[in-house]
Amino acid sequence: MSVIAVERIKLFSTRSPWWCMVVAAVLTLGLAALAAGFSEGPVTIGLTQGGAQLSQMVMMVMAALAVTTEYRFGTIRTSFQAVPQRAALLLGKTAVVAALSALVGLIASFGAWGIGNIFKDGADLSINTAGEWRLLAGQGLVFALSAVIAVAVGILIRQSAGAIAILILWPLLVENLVNLIPKVGDDLAKWAPFANGSSFLNQGQDFGLAGAGAGGSDFALSPWWALLYFAGWAAALMAIALFSASKRDA
Repeated sequence: MSVIAVERIKLFSTRSPWWCMVVAAVLTLGLAALAAGFSEGPVTIGLTQGGAQLSQMVMMVMAALAVTTEYRFGTIRTSFQAVPQRAALLLGKTAVVAALSALVGLIASFGAWGIGNIFKDGADLSINTAGEWRLLAGQGLVFALSAVIAVAVGILIRQSAGAIAILILWPLLVENLVNLIPKVGDDLAKWAPFANGSSFLNQGQDFGLAGAGAGGSDFALSPWWALLYFAGWAAALMAIALFSASKRDA
């Protein structure tokens, strides 16, 4: 517990986590307000969550910076001297960042849902189905696992610019480009990790837009298996990162 306490103090002693949390909240709540305020059709719970992916990217950047800045300024050497078990130190950092990301994800998702109720009088945004609960409460799980992936990438890359570039381009560009591979692209895209994280949230949702429904044929796995698959990627990357950190010089 002392390692977690130290990592919590280290994280909140810098400005970047605070700015990232503010930006993540503004993106989700602001886009929810725009979607609800300017929508001419019915406002659904899915429609209020349009900014969640951008907020997820912001928290991944925060998670990566939590480790890459230590490598940049050389403070990671002091940390490893204080805690010789490198895996314990890095897992403590990961736990703090993942917990914070989960909290931000929950606040942002339910806040956006509340904004939808405020900006669209008479909208039926009651949470009636398991899928709707999964979309709102599940954001915390997806944010947390995304943060674990971000920390792992940060440990492996060690440089802020490179880690951030990978974390932004991977879900937003690379996974979409897989669809362009002839014959097998569509099938491979269904097994992309971030696509399965999104699959966990979006299966069975109504986004209030024509053609925006999430059909079951678009996903390789059922929601909870998709989340488990996404968690498997996070665990595998973290294991590789910890092995790498234990073998390389700080």
